[in-house]
Amino acid sequence: MVMAKVNSVCGPLDTDDMGFTLMHEHIMVGAAGAYVDYPAFFGPDPMGRVVEGLRKSKEGGVDTIVDATTLDLGRDIHLLYEASRQTGVNIIATTGWWLEIPRFFTGLSADQLADVFLREIEHGISGTTIKAGILKAAHDIDGVTPMGEIMLRAVARAHLKSGIPIMLHSYSPGRVGVQQLAVLKDEGVNLNRVKMDHSNDTMDVEYLVSLMEEGCYLGLDRYPGMNVSPLSRTKTMKALIDLGYADRLCPSHDGIILRILVANPAVTEEERLLKNPHGYLFIKNVVFPQLREMGVSEPIIQDLCVKGPKKFFEG
Repeated sequence: MVMAKVNSVCGPLDTDDMGFTLMHEHIMVGAAGAYVDYPAFFGPDPMGRVVEGLRKSKEGGVDTIVDATTLDLGRDIHLLYEASRQTGVNIIATTGWWLEIPRFFTGLSADQLADVFLREIEHGISGTTIKAGILKAAHDIDGVTPMGEIMLRAVARAHLKSGIPIMLHSYSPGRVGVQQLAVLKDEGVNLNRVKMDHSNDTMDVEYLVSLMEEGCYLGLDRYPGMNVSPLSRTKTMKALIDLGYADRLCPSHDGIILRILVANPAVTEEERLLKNPHGYLFIKNVVFPQLREMGVSEPIIQDLCVKGPKKFFEG
């Protein structure tokens, strides 16, 4: 039996103990330092709201969450630790970088960036001993830009030195994953340590299968999502299951519990709740019943958020 240890915010976690795992969520999204320096932006009792959301998730059967929030997305490691400690939900923190690359980073080398990512994996984040358990790079509609390539190579090099896996924010409608995997292969990364996220933003099954044939896992992690309906996303998942790839799929929500509450939001909190009143239980409450109606067997459904995440972290 293969078993591995994963860095969680409360210490090493056996992969056998991960249980039902959501592989791409955000406990809080803001901006670097905003939660500490501008807490009023998040509204009243932010920690209480996080704990309430995670407790409901735990009661509904969620055991582990990969928090995909990098520093530029507002990652606060103290918040993640307290949220995990108070609720019993295992939380795996992320190092690496999203899309907000500051101009002050111009000129930094991939090795310089890899060194700071590696420090967060081996020593700890923000002066703590809380270690990251996964690396992240991000590329969107513009593809792998020059600075985005430097970040991706940095993530690859930190992975090769640490052994922890990689998650990629990608733009699936534009098949950007092809560019991302080419860079990782050039760096010598074994692609079975890579998860291509936001893959259910497309219904292009041929493209998605090609990624898995290269070796990587798929993050089907936008539920309910935008532009593509939840039902269409589930039909894509069903097609991939029928082709025999169930153990390489990682369904999740890309959901946010705590966000900055702006005065004139494009989408109000009431509208968000109306669209998804289930929070991190949307997959259990909505997607799994859809899969049952489509004829997917119960053992496969029960393994969807268990087997893929476990295999991914075990490599």
